[in-house]
Amino acid sequence: MAKTQSGFERRRDRVRRSIKKVLNGRPRLSVYRSSNQIYAQVIDDAKGHTLAAASTVEKDLRGTLKSGGNAEAAAIVGKAIAERAKAAGVTKVVFDRGGYMYHGRVKALAEAAREGGLEF
Repeated sequence: MAKTQSGFERRRDRVRRSIKKVLNGRPRLSVYRSSNQIYAQVIDDAKGHTLAAASTVEKDLRGTLKSGGNAEAAAIVGKAIAERAKAAGVTKVVFDRGGYMYHGRVKALAEAAREGGLEF
């Protein structure tokens, strides 16, 4: 019996399939968004390792934020992930928005990561 997927799961799987076609050895910048926080990771899928990570729950970022669930916080996380990825030697990534729409906090994180020096 086939498992029924929600719209979010179908969208996430569709995004992942299209990302696998264009990876070409580049790591992916994966975004997870909850109602109160936002998380970002740069993942090397070939090795299965996380190269860099940033989120609104970290102590150094949490002190500067009013709330972890807004576009301001997402932009700060985007800049932080770009700095950490560049420190790890990564400049080109593939953006994995998961099943989330490219709007609001996800878009703010992506634009801040681009301004921070990541190319995608």
